[in-house]
Amino acid sequence: MMSAIPPMPFIQWLKHHARQLKQQTLVVYFAARDPQMPLLLKLLALFIAAYALSPIDLIPDFIPVLGYLDDLILLPLGIALVLRFTPIHVLQRARDKATETEKQPSSRLMAAFVIGVWLLLAALMFGYGYRLWSTRQ
Repeated sequence: MMSAIPPMPFIQWLKHHARQLKQQTLVVYFAARDPQMPLLLKLLALFIAAYALSPIDLIPDFIPVLGYLDDLILLPLGIALVLRFTPIHVLQRARDKATETEKQPSSRLMAAFVIGVWLLLAALMFGYGYRLWSTRQ
């Protein structure tokens, strides 16, 4: 008779897979920066890592169903493809760097600074656009 493992609640399952996706994205990023990574695979890894960390999506999220397709299917498939063909020694170094990076404390002050810079840039762009719009009328 097999012992049944109780199913993980959905929220815990989702958090677990989100953490794994974050960690795998870091692994792909560090693997792409390794000098022993084959060139075509390095380019693919750089594209996948940049796409995963970029706020710009291939398919905008507001498009019903298709909007989340890239985040839920294409991104994990791209990560899996890169991890599958990465040489083992490069993959191990990248995993070690990703684990080390995750253990480092995050700085809320730096996050606030980055958000402040983005808000300042948005305000400047809005002001410039408003001036252009008001002079044309």
